[in-house]
Amino acid sequence: MTFVPASLRQAWPSPTRPRPIVTIGAGSIVADAHFPAYRKAGYEIAGLFDLDTARARAVAEKFGGLRVFASLDEALATPGVIFDLATPPAAHKSVLERLPIGAAALVQKPMGSDLDAATAILQVCRERRLIAAINFQLRFAPMMLAVRDALDRGLLGRLIDVELHLAVDTPWRLFAFLKAQPRVEITVHSIHYLDLIRGFLGDPKGVHAKTIGHPASDMAQTRTTAILDYGDEVRVAMSINHDHAFGRRNQVAEFRFDGAEGAAYVKLGLLLGYPRGEPDELWIRAKSETDWAQVPLHGAWFPDAFVGRMANLQRFVAGEDKDLIASVEDAWKTMALVEAAFESNARPATPLRPRP
Repeated sequence: MTFVPASLRQAWPSPTRPRPIVTIGAGSIVADAHFPAYRKAGYEIAGLFDLDTARARAVAEKFGGLRVFASLDEALATPGVIFDLATPPAAHKSVLERLPIGAAALVQKPMGSDLDAATAILQVCRERRLIAAINFQLRFAPMMLAVRDALDRGLLGRLIDVELHLAVDTPWRLFAFLKAQPRVEITVHSIHYLDLIRGFLGDPKGVHAKTIGHPASDMAQTRTTAILDYGDEVRVAMSINHDHAFGRRNQVAEFRFDGAEGAAYVKLGLLLGYPRGEPDELWIRAKSETDWAQVPLHGAWFPDAFVGRMANLQRFVAGEDKDLIASVEDAWKTMALVEAAFESNARPATPLRPRP
């Protein structure tokens, strides 16, 4: 059978009757990703609330004069909606505790600042019977949905090697709020990749990780190396450097997925010159093919992954999707992997033996 690149799935099915969305928080991620995605998908935005009223009004005006709620209580009293929590990790639990019993919510990643916080959030969601998912949206990016489809069709054979390589110049000045955080790179960035890899391969047996800062940065960590242990057949490696500030020429942001019979290459264009970025790319060497073929992409990580993330939650609430991807139950496991990475980082390396 001839491989047809354009036939790969790149979008999540749309909900038949989507609920309106109430967003809590009006930070840059809302203006740059959430609301552009919801507008692109045709979802109704019922309004937003932020402790900074001026910021909320500015975002509301940018998107055509949306309703700005006067208080959190007023926002949470809106019936029949999906609550979109674009809140800082430290605020997730307090907002979730005030959601109506049985409400549906999409919660910004990470699921708390650490595993203890994630566990507390999980307990709140269970007690209040919330239908809640974490916004791990890379799984829904067009190129990653296409890789998933290629694997499901058997075009690559059994997945046996996953490698991520980033050498980019991330503008940390855009994330000033992270300066005071003790955990940065893995918790707010590489968590996307850890969750994605779990989506492809399930939970690893363990992780070896080292995460450090950079002399030119005031962030706690900006560089990470990690190996995920999936036994003796599957290799998973991550090499991440956010401080390669020597021009675009040799910067890279790429995933390689090697199967037993084929392979896929993904360029994460968003990270090359973030936030403007470059176009994403996907190339596949399918089994029985003699060369690589570029897959024409119909969308990008931002904002299209956010469209799919919300679509899955909407469809699950309506009974149209059987599974809720990255539910709080599943997302807790990603947080456990993040915690294991930090625990590994804290352990001393095996010292070299002295010369005899």
